[in-house]
Amino acid sequence: MSSDFFNVLVLGDIVGKPGREIIKFHLSELIRKYNINFTIANGENSAGGFGITAKITRELLTAGVDVITTGNHIWKNKDVLNIIDQESRLLRPLNYPEGLPGNGFGIFNKEGIKVLVINLLGRVNLLEVDCPFQKIKNLLEQITSFDIAIVDFHAETTSEKNAMGWFLDGKVSAVVGTHTHIQTADERILPKGTAFITDIGMCGSFNSIIGMNIDNILQHFLTRMPIKFKIATENVGINGVIISIDRKDFKSKEIKRVKFFPE
Repeated sequence: MSSDFFNVLVLGDIVGKPGREIIKFHLSELIRKYNINFTIANGENSAGGFGITAKITRELLTAGVDVITTGNHIWKNKDVLNIIDQESRLLRPLNYPEGLPGNGFGIFNKEGIKVLVINLLGRVNLLEVDCPFQKIKNLLEQITSFDIAIVDFHAETTSEKNAMGWFLDGKVSAVVGTHTHIQTADERILPKGTAFITDIGMCGSFNSIIGMNIDNILQHFLTRMPIKFKIATENVGINGVIISIDRKDFKSKEIKRVKFFPE
């Protein structure tokens, strides 16, 4: 896309060290190739598959990620408490109960454009948190000083994600789903101008079961016994989307999927 567009790259769940390393070594390549102006990545699986740490947060930001979103695993690694109140670029879902550490949204100035990033957590088959629909409705009624708004809706079911897309159509620039680690093929611009996709996928091993060692997961399904999951390491790639937003009217004009594997 030309310089008339502000291009936002949103990366799927980063799974363990393989996911972190492909971001570290290849994100700059993607930024150059696609003329990316702003990058968001979901980091909630980046520490051994569960949670995120202060060190990993700094590594991802240094690699070129502008904002890190998370989800239901945000508290799995307690080291996150050493950074989440100090680092505004690390978000946790907005609809966790009031008073918890961290923030569920932030406004970030990039090239003179105010980018509002909002992190939400679904409730269907996940956690009993506050209503994500009411939370974001209330937030958008209070905050009006932004140009672009990107929502990472970390949710389990396609129905809840689809509902959020329609609920926010025309109110935000994009609603992208995360959590399932499987990239869906339904990317589109909704009737009132909001870019939407049910799930953007993951960054990690694709010779795996959603980033985890195949044999471990199969054994769990076959026996139903508790098994320690291991991070898979083969055929590592990047999933995500690029959302192209007009710099004049700040409307989303295109959303396209990214599937990147190093040669």
